[in-house]
Amino acid sequence: MAIVLPAVVSIGIVIWLFGTVANFTDTLLFFLPRHWTHERNGEGPMHFYWSLAALALAILLIGMVGRLARYYFGKKLIQLADLALMRVPLLNKIYSALKQINEAFTSSNKSSFKQVVLVEFPRPGLYSVGFITGTQYGEVQDRTKEVVVGVFVPTTPNPTTGFIVLVPEKDIIKLEMSVADGIKFIMSLGAVIPAYVSPKAAPDAAAGANSGRSSVIGDTGSRTAFEPAKLSPEFVAQMKEPRDGP
Repeated sequence: MAIVLPAVVSIGIVIWLFGTVANFTDTLLFFLPRHWTHERNGEGPMHFYWSLAALALAILLIGMVGRLARYYFGKKLIQLADLALMRVPLLNKIYSALKQINEAFTSSNKSSFKQVVLVEFPRPGLYSVGFITGTQYGEVQDRTKEVVVGVFVPTTPNPTTGFIVLVPEKDIIKLEMSVADGIKFIMSLGAVIPAYVSPKAAPDAAAGANSGRSSVIGDTGSRTAFEPAKLSPEFVAQMKEPRDGP
């Protein structure tokens, strides 16, 4: 069961993701007759292979847009589309919010979700694993008179929901684990713990190994390898006597 369960869950998640994405990408094949792409002569769901083709087409279009955005003409087209969306009532509010969120997560200058921390949540004395989402909160810092940091504390086992808490920077404990390890820790209900070597334990272990090696050398090597062999006086006298023979 322990071997089969991860594989079954992984396959189930992939199938669910494919079905969710296919609901959007299947519309890209609107130019084809339904009796070609759908079962039961156009009245049933879309054939699996046509859904794969629609997904491949979506990936191709996204890649083309990204490549086009590198050039001057493509940048101008994107700016025009941006201005057009910002002029549509109601839609401009949604588009602007999504654009800001995307910039917060994709910008290389931001620190969002790049640091795993410990915060005392939901009450002092209880610690929760969270991710730093931001450090610039002008009004909050002005009113609290403290440097506060935004921390997202996800729920378990579903890390896509959680709580956003504003914590004084001095009360945050930064962890060395990566964001991927932090997500694994949360999704596994704390069962998957990343490997960690304490900075205090490493010098102690090295010192113990060196002392053990020194004791071995002091006990054995100093007497065998470094002390010269002592010869008896009789043996020395016998070696000095002249020997008969040719």
